[in-house]
Amino acid sequence: MGTLHIIDHPLILHKLTLMRDKKTGSKDFRELLKEISMLMAYEVTRDLPLEDVVVETPICKTTQKMLAGRKIGVVPILRAGLGMVDGILSLIPAARIGHIGLYRDPQTLEPVEYYCKLPTDAKDRELIVVDPMLATGGSSSAAIDFLKQRDCTHIRLMCLIAAPEGVERVQKDHPDVNIYVASLDERLNEHCYIVPGLGDAGDRLFGTK
Repeated sequence: MGTLHIIDHPLILHKLTLMRDKKTGSKDFRELLKEISMLMAYEVTRDLPLEDVVVETPICKTTQKMLAGRKIGVVPILRAGLGMVDGILSLIPAARIGHIGLYRDPQTLEPVEYYCKLPTDAKDRELIVVDPMLATGGSSSAAIDFLKQRDCTHIRLMCLIAAPEGVERVQKDHPDVNIYVASLDERLNEHCYIVPGLGDAGDRLFGTK
C-alpha cells in the first residue's frame, strides 16, 4: 500500500492558512501556492538516491554526494496543477514537464483524457503528479492510470489538501503510489468540495468562476 505523507511544516501550515482565507486574492493565492509547492517538493524528494562523486575544491579533492538514478518529471493535472509547477522548478530546475488534461463525462461521470503531453523519456523518470486538491480522487487516479498506460511506473502524487475519500480512492486504485499532502481535511460535502478546504483552487488561482 502506498504511504500517505502529511507534510505539516510550520511554514507550510502558515501559508496554507492564508490560502484558505476567502479574502486572499488571486495574486497572493498564486504566490502562496508556488511557495508551498517548493517547500513540499523538498520533502517529496527526500528519499531520492545518492551516489559518491569526486570533486576538487580550492583546497583538495574530496568525495561527496550527488543525485543518482532516475531524473525528475513533473506532471500537473490541468488546470489547477499548473500553479504548483514553478515552485517545484525553483528547487529542481532540470525537471521536465508533462501535462494531463481531464474532464468528467456528464453521462458516465468518468474522467476522460482530452490532452496528454509527456517528456519523451517519461517512463525513465521519477514522475511527480501535482494537483492542489485531492477531493474524490477520480482525476488523480485517472491521471495515474494514463501514465501507467504509457509504461510509466515510478509515480508520486503531490497535492495541497486532501479529503479522506480521495486518499482512499487513490490508495485503492494505485497501492504502489505514495501520496504527499500538506493537510488531510475533514471530508467532502454534498457538492464534492473539500471541507474546510479552500474553495475551487483553479478559480482562485486564475481569477475565474
